[in-house]
Amino acid sequence: MDIYVGSIPFKWKDARLKEIFEVYGEVTSAKIVIDKITRQNKGFAFVQMPNDAEAQLAIESLNGAEIDERKIVVNESIPNNAGSLDKNKKKKPFVKPENKEWKPFRGNNKGRRD
Repeated sequence: MDIYVGSIPFKWKDARLKEIFEVYGEVTSAKIVIDKITRQNKGFAFVQMPNDAEAQLAIESLNGAEIDERKIVVNESIPNNAGSLDKNKKKKPFVKPENKEWKPFRGNNKGRRD
């Protein structure tokens, strides 16, 4: 199960994050998101735990917990494409109308004074 961890202290490293979650079970990955330009921790991370029961226990136990003077947010990660359109839907190809004459755009007359 993929887990989102938010409001983490900026001084944390991946090892600290993994150490906190390993109390609840096996952790396959613990990655803190880093800003590409400043190379600083962005304040959130993702943890992967193979056992869903252990992951759920970690979420319930750590969500809202105060660690290193920060109240962290822990919940199941939502995939980035969760709100995207149906991928099975076929796209219609663009077909240029053939019998239309080209006319330059002259703008609209709204608000025009004569």
